Amino acid sequence: MNLPTASEKAPALPAATASSGRFFYGWVVVASAFTILCIAYGIQFTFGVFMPFISADTGWDRGSLSLPYSMYVFLYSALGIVSGRLTDRVGPRIVLTVGGCLLGTGIILMSRVHALWQLYLVLGVIAATGMSAAYVPCNATVVRWFTQKRGLALSIASSGASFGMFIFPPLATTLIAAYGWRSTYAILGLIGVCGIVACATFIVRDPEKLGLLPDGLPTPEPAIDEAIGDLSLIDNWTLAEAQRTGSFWTLNAIFTLTWLVVFMPMVHIVPFAVDLGISPFLAAMTISVIGFAGFAGRLAIGPISDRLGRVPTLGLCLLLQAAAFFGFILSTGLALLYPAAALFGFSYGGITALFPALVGDFFGRIAIGAIVGFIFALAGSPAAFGPLIAGYIYDATKSYHAAFVLSAVLNLIALAMVFMLKKPSRSSVPEL
Repeated sequence: MNLPTASEKAPALPAATASSGRFFYGWVVVASAFTILCIAYGIQFTFGVFMPFISADTGWDRGSLSLPYSMYVFLYSALGIVSGRLTDRVGPRIVLTVGGCLLGTGIILMSRVHALWQLYLVLGVIAATGMSAAYVPCNATVVRWFTQKRGLALSIASSGASFGMFIFPPLATTLIAAYGWRSTYAILGLIGVCGIVACATFIVRDPEKLGLLPDGLPTPEPAIDEAIGDLSLIDNWTLAEAQRTGSFWTLNAIFTLTWLVVFMPMVHIVPFAVDLGISPFLAAMTISVIGFAGFAGRLAIGPISDRLGRVPTLGLCLLLQAAAFFGFILSTGLALLYPAAALFGFSYGGITALFPALVGDFFGRIAIGAIVGFIFALAGSPAAFGPLIAGYIYDATKSYHAAFVLSAVLNLIALAMVFMLKKPSRSSVPEL
C-alpha cells in the first residue's frame, strides 16, 4: 500500500475517523472540488458581463473580444491533457495550487490591459493555463474516490461550476457599477488566488493514500492492503489501451459536437439579451439563470444516471440542450429567454457531470486523469471556436439566430451518435 507523500498528506484527522465508518474523507475532497470549480468557473463566465463595458471603454467590437476568449477556451481545454497526466503522477494538490495562482494572476492583470495584444497574453495564455488545472484534476480525483456513489459525488463536485455561474455574474455586475470593470477584475483575481489555493490543501489524490477504499467501504484492517490491491486490477485501462477502442473515439466525437457550441450562450447571451431591449442587470441575470439551472442539473443528473444508466441520461441531456437553442431563437423577451436559459443550463450541467462518470465507468480509476484529460483536450478545445463563430455571425448579420440554429443541429447529431455508444470490451480490442 502506498503511503501519503509530503505533498499528498491530508489535514490531521482523529484516529478513529479512517476506520470507524462514521466519516469518509472523500466528501471533503468533493466539497473542496465544489468550491474550486465554483470560483474558477464563476470567474470565467463573467466575461459576457464584462464585454459591453470593455467594448464601450476601448472601442473593441464583439468579434475582436471573442477571439482572445476563444484562444483562452482552446488553450485551457488543450492543456487538460497535461493537467490530467500531472494529476496522475504528482497529485492534484500541486497542480491545483499552481493553477489557482496562474488563473488569479491572469484575471488580476485583466485590470491593466490597454491594448488588444495584452488581452491575448493575460487572458488567452496566463489565465487559460491556470484554468486548465481546474476541471480535469478536480473531477478525475473525485472519480478515484468513488465507485458506487460516483454519479452522486461528481454531481455535487461539478455543481460548483454552475453555482459559480449563479453568484458571480450578479456580483460582477454590482462591483462594476460601484468600482468599474478594471477594479472588478482585480477583486475577482484575488478571490481566485486565495480561494483555490486554500481549497487545494484539502485535496488528496485517492483513498489508498490514506489507507481507505473508494466510497468508504468498510474493510477489516488486516485485509485492507489485499482489498486495495485487488480493486486496482478491476477493469482499469491505460490511455493507450482506451485509444484502441471504438467507444473512446465515439465519446470524443459526441463531446466535441456538443462542446463546440456550448460557450456561445456563456459569452453572447448577455449581449443578445441587451439587443432584445432588456436592461443590463436583467440581461446579466440570464447567466445566473443558466448557472442556477446548471446547479440543479448537475445535482439531479448524476443520481438519475446511477439508476437509469449514463448513456440514456446523456441522450436525454443532448435532446434538452438542442431544444434550449431553439428556445433562444424564438425569444423576444424575458418570458421565453429565461426558460430557454434554464433548460440550457440544466442540460449543460448534466452533460458535464456525466462526462467524467462515463469515462470512469468505461475505463476505470487508475489512469482516469490521463484519459479524462485527453478527451477534455481533444473534445473541449474546439469549444474555443463557438464564441468566435457567434461573434462573427453577429457582426455579419446583426443577429445570433444562425449561430443558435447551428448549435441545435450539432447537438442533435451528437444525440444520434449516442445510439452507437457502448461500454468497451477487452475481447474486442485488437492486439498490438
